[in-house]
Amino acid sequence: MKIVPTLLALCATAALCAQTPAPQPDSTLSARVERLETKNSKWSRVLEHLPRISGYLQTGYEWSDNSSTFFIKRIRLSLAGDIVRDRLDYRLQVEFASSPKIVDAYVQYTPCGALNLKVGQYKVPFSIENTDYPPLRLELIDYPMALQRLMGLSEPIGGGTLASTGRDMGATLWGGLIERDGYRLINYDFGVFNGSGINTKDKNRSKDIAARLTLKPVRGLLLSGSYYRGEYGENYLRRVRYGAGVCYDRGAGVVRGEWIGGKTGDTESAGWYVTGGWRATRSLMPVVRYDTYESDTSRASVRQTNYTAGLVWAPVKYLRCQLNYTYEDYADRQTDGRNVLTAMFTGMF
Repeated sequence: MKIVPTLLALCATAALCAQTPAPQPDSTLSARVERLETKNSKWSRVLEHLPRISGYLQTGYEWSDNSSTFFIKRIRLSLAGDIVRDRLDYRLQVEFASSPKIVDAYVQYTPCGALNLKVGQYKVPFSIENTDYPPLRLELIDYPMALQRLMGLSEPIGGGTLASTGRDMGATLWGGLIERDGYRLINYDFGVFNGSGINTKDKNRSKDIAARLTLKPVRGLLLSGSYYRGEYGENYLRRVRYGAGVCYDRGAGVVRGEWIGGKTGDTESAGWYVTGGWRATRSLMPVVRYDTYESDTSRASVRQTNYTAGLVWAPVKYLRCQLNYTYEDYADRQTDGRNVLTAMFTGMF
């Protein structure tokens, strides 16, 4: 009867196993894993506060009836980051074309959607294109004439040229009201500025003001009104600007138009433009623009009108190619019209 001793042996083994405690996880390994997770968490917090680095280069070639040249338009390097996530952030952007200069340097406090504060150097909140269409978003190579000549991009003033890229030093309160479907119906900006351009202290005791109100009745549609008033230079040259525009930019199409006027001293200037584009594919967009400007509205002979046709092609994410043809027409019939063909390539990172 060998089966009885066998059954007794199995029962004894089972009882012994029942009394043996289950194996416990290696406490040393658990501690190592916990320390590693803590370390990774600390590094994540450090990385969150490191600046985000980006930049782009714009270079190309321009041919006209009286010139032919390669050019470098912009070389920008940007550092941006959060001091306090979703509350306090900063940005520094440097331009290296021609000579190094700071174009953006600001701190922004955003406690809520309705009321926020920006302090430093940045785009003056005036017009649709100066505020909402930076160079990497603009469909054509150059901004319209009225914006260039009246908002400090290439502005003749005080016997010189104010080339401040549409920026200035100051402080701005901004925000939006009545949120719907992820956007705000009413948006405002109110800023106080030196009025002297970028990287320049004020040259008088007065301060310039800029105010902008935008309405977004439906997604993609923007109605904008802007006002600017100030005094430029040691001679307190009066500088007043006003503008109104409409833009629809959604899906395959974009249509945008603005009227911009102003008074510098006793000289009144005005101009307007209309831009239209069609996103034929995800990478290809033809665009046209009618752009007219009078540097002195009391003299119709100084009017210039530009007719531009362009093509935007973005074959890969970090490359943007633009081709523009412009015919410049002058009201002064003593000045011949000019044909300009420009190709520009933008590399981004």
